[in-house]
Amino acid sequence: MNAPIRKLALVIAVLFTTLLVSTTIIQGFQARDINARADNRRTLLATYSADRGTILVDSTPIAESEDTDNQYQRIRRYPEGSVYAPVTGYFSFLYGAGGGLERTENALLNGSSDRLFYRRISDVFAGQRPSGVNIETTINAAAQRVAAETLGDRRGAAVALDPRTGAILAMVSAPSYDPSVLAGHDMSAVTEAWEQLNSAENKPMLNRALSETYPPGSTFKLVTAAAALSTGTYTLESELDAPRVLDLPNTSADLPNYGGAECDPSGTQRMVDALRISCNTAFGSLGMDIGEDALREQAARFGIGDSLRVPMTVARSSFPTDELSLDVLAQSAIGQRDVRVTPLQVAMVTAAIANRGVVMRPYLVESVVGNDLNVIDEASTQQLSEAITPDVASQLSIMMQRVVESGTGTPVQIPDIAVAGKSGTAEVGGGQRAHAWFTAFAPADDPEVAVAVIVENQGDSQSESGGGRVAGPVAKAIIEAVLSS
Repeated sequence: MNAPIRKLALVIAVLFTTLLVSTTIIQGFQARDINARADNRRTLLATYSADRGTILVDSTPIAESEDTDNQYQRIRRYPEGSVYAPVTGYFSFLYGAGGGLERTENALLNGSSDRLFYRRISDVFAGQRPSGVNIETTINAAAQRVAAETLGDRRGAAVALDPRTGAILAMVSAPSYDPSVLAGHDMSAVTEAWEQLNSAENKPMLNRALSETYPPGSTFKLVTAAAALSTGTYTLESELDAPRVLDLPNTSADLPNYGGAECDPSGTQRMVDALRISCNTAFGSLGMDIGEDALREQAARFGIGDSLRVPMTVARSSFPTDELSLDVLAQSAIGQRDVRVTPLQVAMVTAAIANRGVVMRPYLVESVVGNDLNVIDEASTQQLSEAITPDVASQLSIMMQRVVESGTGTPVQIPDIAVAGKSGTAEVGGGQRAHAWFTAFAPADDPEVAVAVIVENQGDSQSESGGGRVAGPVAKAIIEAVLSS
């Protein structure tokens, strides 16, 4: 064989080897990532032709697929689109799956999950078209609808939990959107809807319940009170310093009460009454007395700072980790400065108090069900931590009941049902109105639901009762819906 032929044969061998190696890499190592690319139209076409699973609330579809004349143009329907958008998310031919269970449970819904391997083999032998499975959520339909209705178009969020299990009974973000506008086959209309939703100033596609963090305002006084009671030094009857204005060390700034009012003419106040009327100066003084370590550790025991998935990823709530000066500590003790929480986190704090101090892992998926109605997987409850002792939880419950009975939470009173709650007004600066918060659980003697509500920029910085007036009715409506269903 002459030299030119040998060289040509070598080049051909190298090319074949390169082709073999590259094909092996693509098929063996990169296939999963390539299939998962949002712009992979082949995968999207295959997904659209598959029988995508249904997302259910009480066995009723809130996201389902329907056949059309074209096998590649199955269409996704959302019967109560805007009500459940924070739960379902969207499924779009152009933009893939996103925003909720459509994304996090995509592999189950389209049938590609490794958990369905043996089921896929069975389908092949049975000659059946590949199909996904169904997701049954923990949502209480009545609570979800009333939360969406009472929040309306105001920016905010509401979360309700079963304090005994951690099941999410309601998860609403407002304003919302209809995922159906992204599921159509008119690509120009879908593109226009996508651009409008993403450019909207009020961010309708943002899940404020999970993905946004806020200053908690006076709802954080529950954490401060828990830290104080847990020391064993304080009780409900402990007298706290409660001046009209608290002189903060290390700064020329002062900490006033709402509207500049005094909490008590004596300049002191019992802890139970300080929470009842939400006295800033009393809790600012208390925070400085117990110290930053006790406050930070208590926040951590409630889960503040933890990484959570429900299965959607939850933004991490936070309490400052740096060493705090006394003035910053006092402001942090009333939920201001750099303290940030999600509405879910506030609901978890309240649920832990209702659950005798035990924090349960929140979850949204109750079960995975096949088209034959066989249950493939079921949720199991999981304890995350013991935030406080049962005795401390009982004391906090008494204090929170006083808030609703005769304090800043009277709008949340329900006839013949004892409600434990806490209002909050969180200042945000920049000349904007404060956020209004309310968190509660009921019945206080045998809790079935814990709820947290925030309404953005609707609070009254001159009155702590604004949280009760603005966010309280939403919390009350959710509680009534859960207890009556």
